[in-house]
Amino acid sequence: MKYQSTRGLEKGVSFKDVLFAGEWPIDSKDGGLYFPETVPKLSQEQLESWSKLSYPDLLSEILCLYIDPSELSREQIIDLATGSFSRFELPEVMRVAELKNDLRVSELFHGPTLAFKDLGLGVVARLLETFLSASGERCLIVVATSGDTGSAAIQAVRGLDNIDIVVLLPHGRCTEIQELQMTTCIDDNVHVFAAGCVAARMGLPVRLVAAVNTNDIVYRSLSSGDFSKADEVVVSLAPAMDIQVPYNMERLMLLFSGHNTELVKAMMTEFEANGRVQIDAQVLKEMQKVIVDAQVVPDDAISSTLTRCWEENQYTLCPHTATAAHYHYCHVRPDGPRRLCVATAGPDKFPGALQGAGVPFQPCERIRQLHSMPTRSEPMERGQDWKAMLRQKIEAVSAVREAGGR
Repeated sequence: MKYQSTRGLEKGVSFKDVLFAGEWPIDSKDGGLYFPETVPKLSQEQLESWSKLSYPDLLSEILCLYIDPSELSREQIIDLATGSFSRFELPEVMRVAELKNDLRVSELFHGPTLAFKDLGLGVVARLLETFLSASGERCLIVVATSGDTGSAAIQAVRGLDNIDIVVLLPHGRCTEIQELQMTTCIDDNVHVFAAGCVAARMGLPVRLVAAVNTNDIVYRSLSSGDFSKADEVVVSLAPAMDIQVPYNMERLMLLFSGHNTELVKAMMTEFEANGRVQIDAQVLKEMQKVIVDAQVVPDDAISSTLTRCWEENQYTLCPHTATAAHYHYCHVRPDGPRRLCVATAGPDKFPGALQGAGVPFQPCERIRQLHSMPTRSEPMERGQDWKAMLRQKIEAVSAVREAGGR
């Protein structure tokens, strides 16, 4: 398996090079994102066999399709996958809650930071550490976050010998608990949707629905092809959805255009120049075969859904998951296909939204402990030279490492 840029300038890139390049290809003239050159197609027999696997075993099988054996052996991948979830609350990693009115919730939030990002970033950190250990090198990761990514990235690299991390977070725009999850980690080395489309292309018999908050670029893109930035980000009860540009949309364009990099490049060039582009009609048509619907869920609907789910089930949703549950409640079809709402975060991280909805809130011990732990962070004020400040921090960390410190 090799990788390419969504815009076509780079092809035949190894998994390791993609991993260490981060989001954007090494050649900055391209500006695209990395994506597999091909998407493997699974047989019905494979799907049925894999449906019986544990989560780590399923992960191993998928990774073996996307990492060339010349880079990591099957045995290395199995060891890596098995050890990636040792700090999860559930031995099975995730579970499905069966609730009233045919509501089913896939709980992806049983990791160290109570967010679905723990599932992916824990694996990424171990992949990085595996390659770094083999080469005797170190790396420093810089993360910019709106909330869950930063804390999950920090927890993922805790205790790893060859990785340092610096996280930039917007003060006052994360919830207090999200901020505490990042600033209370003072270790010396700490300074779902596109995947579903790929799974469908691999042969999984699934159709997707995108439920979003009032920041509706994903809704507009999928319903009418209007991929355009709003004038501003609206603060909502579901802060992880408070975005202007969903970068994975570019990967979806490549996937549903039949890997037409020239078309993707043309669309993204127009978007970057004008802040908007109309998604090609045929690409949109192919998207809508897999992503069959989309809905905007405003704060009042999020709040009422939190209330309803609690009153009917004594089950607590997070505000992001409530957008999916709201769609379900609006389209209940007992005789239709089974529907699964993906829960991306634990409700304990959003006490304000729960209290506003009248949902009883009793934080778990992991969250309660955050309020008594020491914190460490460095403020970056508007008007300061953030680039220079970040460079100074990176150089300081590197100097300590070169001197043999921790």
